[in-house]
Amino acid sequence: MNGKTVAIIGAGPVGLAAAAHVLERGMSPILLEAGGEAAHAIRQWQHVQLFSPWEYNIDKAAARLLAPTGWNSPDPQSYPTGGELIERYLEPLATRTPLREAIRTSSRVTAISRAGFDKTKTKGREQAPFEIRYQNGKGPEVLRADAVIDVSGTWFSPNPAGSNGLPAIGERKRADRIAHGMPDLRGTHRARYAGKTVAVLGAGHSAVGTLIDLVQLAEEAPGTKPVWLLRGTEPAKAFGGGSNDQLAARGELGSTFAALVAAGKIGVETGFGVTHLSDAEGRLRISAGACCGARSVIADELIVATGFRPDLSFLSELRLRLDPAIEAPVALAPLIDPNEHSCGTVRPHGARELAHDEPDFYIAGMKSYGRAPTFLMVTGYEQVRSIAADIAGDKKAAARVELVLPETGVCTRGGVEQGAASGCCGGPAKEDASACCAADETAKKAGASGCGCS
Repeated sequence: MNGKTVAIIGAGPVGLAAAAHVLERGMSPILLEAGGEAAHAIRQWQHVQLFSPWEYNIDKAAARLLAPTGWNSPDPQSYPTGGELIERYLEPLATRTPLREAIRTSSRVTAISRAGFDKTKTKGREQAPFEIRYQNGKGPEVLRADAVIDVSGTWFSPNPAGSNGLPAIGERKRADRIAHGMPDLRGTHRARYAGKTVAVLGAGHSAVGTLIDLVQLAEEAPGTKPVWLLRGTEPAKAFGGGSNDQLAARGELGSTFAALVAAGKIGVETGFGVTHLSDAEGRLRISAGACCGARSVIADELIVATGFRPDLSFLSELRLRLDPAIEAPVALAPLIDPNEHSCGTVRPHGARELAHDEPDFYIAGMKSYGRAPTFLMVTGYEQVRSIAADIAGDKKAAARVELVLPETGVCTRGGVEQGAASGCCGGPAKEDASACCAADETAKKAGASGCGCS
């Protein structure tokens, strides 16, 4: 037992896994969860089926913690919904294991600093405990800890509709007709969307899944019209790796979507960078380009599925090292920068890539990817395993790779999509922190610059 207290911000899958690893290392975790229950963010999309099977969704330390409770592990090859992930794994982990004593719900972190040290003061800084301020039903509270792992995620910080990263002109005023992420179109939110023209902005898995759901809703509720608003000009990029994707459900999602687009069941507007939102006789006018003469789509509802961004507001007194574009840790950013390459699967990484200039502070999970996409839950589990080892002083275990990730069947080289057969990735990189994949690692060792895949 080394007696360290580790504050973990967020009690989602990766936060709970972090706590399990911290506990296993003989340290004391304290989880601060903003929602009223663990896995609060997943409860917002519990109707959605994951495209990774159970074998990639259960952390090993968490499973060891659950074993004495009589917990039965689900079929590793089946695909859970978000609700099943909560019911069969996260709730038992949060309520039937020693973690139940470590979770503080309805506790929203508002600021973190070092006790007695502002951001500018250096001498003695490493020895000062972290001071975490959070808000709960009783009012403001203060917690001190030896280390902090921020796994608060990005779900509640969605990107706006505007193609320049800012809200489109008129977007805030019309928020009542705009939703983000993946609404439950055929369940909880059915009445809102049935029989309506619904525009979906985005090109990732959330947009694709939402458009597929709209087509199914249209079969049940005549008059429902899905319209896909795509900022880019090549719809095929959203179709994924198909049969080459080692996560079969993810590949099938893209194949299903491609067939629906080809059949004309989804209206498609390419090169559509949203700039303005305005009223159109009780409906919503969505415009791209200059206000006068802009292309427009008239819809009843707009679903913005353009990804998420990290909330860094409560970290302003900590010394962070973040890439200025991706807003991810500087050592991780080159591996996930969508401007350069995306093998869909990033090589396993941990404490070394996630460290900041603030010792014993780490950002992990979805939030560690900043504004980049393609994060997998199992990647977060490997991150926090390494981080817990690092905090405990086991540098050898922190540096060790204990994860093999599935390939996506799609890779990009300098922003140009390549099929899996091109051999771009060749599996995850093993050593070079600046390499996205095995081929990239080999090329960089030979002196290549930029994306070594090319």
